Amino acid sequence: MTAYVITFVIMVGVFMAGCFALKLPVGVSMMIAALCGAIQGGLGLETLRMMVEGEFGYVDTILTIGCAMIFMKVIEDSGALDALSSLIIERFHKVPAVLLILIMLIIMFPGMITGSSTAAVLSAGSIMAPVLALMGIDAVTAGSIIAMGALLGMIAPPVNTAALIICAGIDVPYVGFEGPLALLTFPLAILFVLLLGYKQARHLDYEKLKPALVEQDAVRKQYGFKIYIPLVVLVVLMVVFKVLKLGEDIGMPLMFMLSAVSGLFTGKKINVLQAVPAAIRTAAPVMGILMGVGMFIEVMTATGVRGLVVISCLRLPQVLWLVACAVSIPLFGAVSSYGACSVLGVPFAYIYASLLGGNSVVVLAAISLIAAVGDMMPPTALAGLFAAQITGVKPYTKILKRCMVPIVILLVYACFFLAKSKLIAGLF
Repeated sequence: MTAYVITFVIMVGVFMAGCFALKLPVGVSMMIAALCGAIQGGLGLETLRMMVEGEFGYVDTILTIGCAMIFMKVIEDSGALDALSSLIIERFHKVPAVLLILIMLIIMFPGMITGSSTAAVLSAGSIMAPVLALMGIDAVTAGSIIAMGALLGMIAPPVNTAALIICAGIDVPYVGFEGPLALLTFPLAILFVLLLGYKQARHLDYEKLKPALVEQDAVRKQYGFKIYIPLVVLVVLMVVFKVLKLGEDIGMPLMFMLSAVSGLFTGKKINVLQAVPAAIRTAAPVMGILMGVGMFIEVMTATGVRGLVVISCLRLPQVLWLVACAVSIPLFGAVSSYGACSVLGVPFAYIYASLLGGNSVVVLAAISLIAAVGDMMPPTALAGLFAAQITGVKPYTKILKRCMVPIVILLVYACFFLAKSKLIAGLF
C-alpha cells in the first residue's frame, strides 16, 4: 500500500509541478508524470510499451476532435456562422428570450461536435461576443454566457469526450447517451442564458444593432440557402447513421470531413492549405491532453495506483459519496477535466453504476457534466480564461463569480441525475 501511495504522490506532484511551476502544457506534464510514475513503480522495459499504448488509448476521440475542428474552420471561413447569426437576429429580435436561447445554442454547437469547451469559446463564442455586446449585454455577463455555453456544449450530444473517457475506463459502449445528455444540458442552457442575460437584452434596439450586421447580412444574401449546406449535410448524416441507424455507421470523423468538403463550394473561398493547419493547431492542446491522459491512466493502472484511488473512494462513508463526487471531480478538473474523468470519474461511475445498481448511461452522463465544471476552476480554467480574453474582461475571476450561481445549480442538477439514475433512465 505504501508503495502505491508513494507512486501516486510522485505522479500528482510531478504533474502539478509541470503545470504550475514550469508552466508546461497539461499534456506534456501528464506525460512526464506518467514516466516518473512508471520508473517509481518499477515497470522497467515495459515503460515504453505502456506510454505508447496509453498515447493511442483515445485515438478515436482525437480523430473526431481533429476532424470536427476542420469542419468548424470551414463553416467559419465560408461565412456560414456569420450568416446564421445574422439570420436569427433578424428573425427573432422582437423576442429577446428566444434570440438569447438561439445564441446560446450557437455557442454550444462547436462543443457539441468536438467535446471541447475551448473549441466552443474560440469559434462560436468569439463570433457571438460582439453580438451580445451589441444587444446591450455587458462584457462580464457576455463572458459568463459564453463560458457556461461552452461547458454545456462540451457535454451535450452527439460528442461528449468526458463521457467517452469514462466509458473507456469501465468498458461501457458509448451508446444511448443522446437522450440523457440532452436532458442534462439543454434545460440548463435555456435557464442560464435567461438568468444571466435576459434582464439586459429585453430592451434590445434592432435599428441600432442593424448597422453592425451589414457584413453578415451581405454574406447571407449573396449565397442564400447554399451557405448552410455543410450544416444540413452533417445533420442528415447524423440522423441517417446515428438516429435511424440506416446501414453501417460511417463514424463521426468521416461525417465531419464529408460535411467540410461540401462547405468548400457553398460560401466564401477557402484556402484549404491554411484552414486545415489552423484548425489542427486550435485542436492540438485538447488532443495533447488526451494523449497525456492516456499515458497517465495507463501507468496508474499498471502500477496499481488506479486501484488505490478506487479503493479509497469506496472506503468513504456512503452518505459522503455524492458530496465527494460533486466536490473532488471539479477541483481535480482545475488541472484537467479530462484527467478528472479518468482518475476520479471512473471510480465514482463504478460506485453508482455497479455497486449501487444505477443506470450506467445516466450515471456516466451526470459525472461528465460534473467534470465539465473543471474548465471553470482556476488556475487553468480553459473556458473561463478564453471567455474573458475574447470579451476583454480582466481579471477572469469576475466571470467566475458571475457564474457561481449557475455552477451550483448545475452541480445540484447533475447530482440529482446521479442519485436517481434508474428513474431518469425510465424516461428513455
